[in-house]
Amino acid sequence: MKGKATVLCENYVINQDGPVAEHGWAVFLETDHGCYLFDTGQGRGIIGNACLFHKDIASIDGVMLSHNHYDHTGGLMQVLEHTGRVKVYAHHDLFGSTYDVTDDGVETYNGIPFCREALENRGAEFVFNTQMTEIASGMYLSGEIPRMTDFEYGDRNLFVKTEHGFVQDPFLGDQTLFIRTDEGLVVILGCSHAGIVNILHHAVGKTGESRIRAVIGGTHLGRADEETREKSIAALKQFDIARIGVSHCTGYETSMRMWQEFGDRFFFCNVGAQIEL
Repeated sequence: MKGKATVLCENYVINQDGPVAEHGWAVFLETDHGCYLFDTGQGRGIIGNACLFHKDIASIDGVMLSHNHYDHTGGLMQVLEHTGRVKVYAHHDLFGSTYDVTDDGVETYNGIPFCREALENRGAEFVFNTQMTEIASGMYLSGEIPRMTDFEYGDRNLFVKTEHGFVQDPFLGDQTLFIRTDEGLVVILGCSHAGIVNILHHAVGKTGESRIRAVIGGTHLGRADEETREKSIAALKQFDIARIGVSHCTGYETSMRMWQEFGDRFFFCNVGAQIEL
């Protein structure tokens, strides 16, 4: 596959005049098989930033959602206002009742801010998956990620509300985008709730491609303990990664550690960043 990935939503804007930053994530994909959107941010910057970077939201052939959190799904309604009927690819857990619960017991709903009926009335045609699914030739939504490591525990403050109370969110619905290119895989993360090392093992195992041209997106190591962070970085160095561009939920400390370890292969993947496919 050939084309370009442009970050439309992310936490930071650096040395650019005009774009809006927000706590969120969205990537516009231009490929030789059409245009797609991976995640939609919170909804504060998606449309304005797309216009600023001359990306036509109305032209997209599909929306892919990494998971149900508001900072990845909050812009979906605005996107649908521009696209009309369009396929929305997601895991079955998209409309789950998920919460962030602090250590002192404060509960905050963090799931998708719209009901399914409202989104379908606006034009969403949901396509749910649990297994790796080819969206277009050479572009795959990962499906559920097997847990292989013994150090990626997940965020212990993220829960699902059930009839029996809160249980830690297993994030079976956490999905990543794998894109085949002539120079290896481009891996576009959402938040890596399944664990970034687990994700890359799955990408290599399912595609048979060990070369990784680029990894971009959130690693969710900003809230991880030191053991998880250091073991994750050490494990990442065992992969054949040409470039790694972290963002969103990676955190300052983890970003600096990755820069120290990866050197000139590392970059900040903020609003406006582009990756050639």
